[in-house]
Amino acid sequence: MWSDLVCPWCYLGKRRFERAVAEVGADVEVVHHSFQLDPSFPRGKSRPTREVLSEKYGRTLEEADAMEAQMEERAAADGLEYHLDGVHMGNTVDGHRLVHLAASHGLADAVVDRFYAAHFTERRSLFDRDSLVSLAAEAGLDAAEARAVLESDAYEAEVAADGEQARALGASGVPFFVIDQRYGVAGAQSTEVFAQVLRQVSAAAAG
Repeated sequence: MWSDLVCPWCYLGKRRFERAVAEVGADVEVVHHSFQLDPSFPRGKSRPTREVLSEKYGRTLEEADAMEAQMEERAAADGLEYHLDGVHMGNTVDGHRLVHLAASHGLADAVVDRFYAAHFTERRSLFDRDSLVSLAAEAGLDAAEARAVLESDAYEAEVAADGEQARALGASGVPFFVIDQRYGVAGAQSTEVFAQVLRQVSAAAAG
């Protein structure tokens, strides 16, 4: 599963996929891969998301606000609580590095969920290292180890390699799923679509 930690569709897609797994009763191991929507953001800095959306799509700030309101409604329909007013956008490489650290401890899913909830629901920063360390610790990581990673270049190469792998597979955006190394699913598809793919994979495996 390739995703960015500030991508609202990624959180939504993750939830829909998880519901499909539960519905099908599939035995699934999820591997989280990093993807930065905008790696050019200066580290440690952030900007209001409404400004970023306005510039990216050529919309007024009011239109950007309406886009975010629509996203909140979509999320609510899937049981997620988004509060996007006042949310900021920034470079997510440090957050992704902590997800790689978490994976080494079997905690990647917990850390990804904690970061999503912090960003989209609680409006906590994923761009300030103190905030990231605190959130990682809340998800079960050792705070000192998390800080040591952020103060080094640990997992920089892994984050970059994830992005390169996604592009090699033809992914230009996220979320992007590869199931059983054969089935690619782009976007936050419906639970029904994910369930259909999982059933196809199970049937193929059964021969």
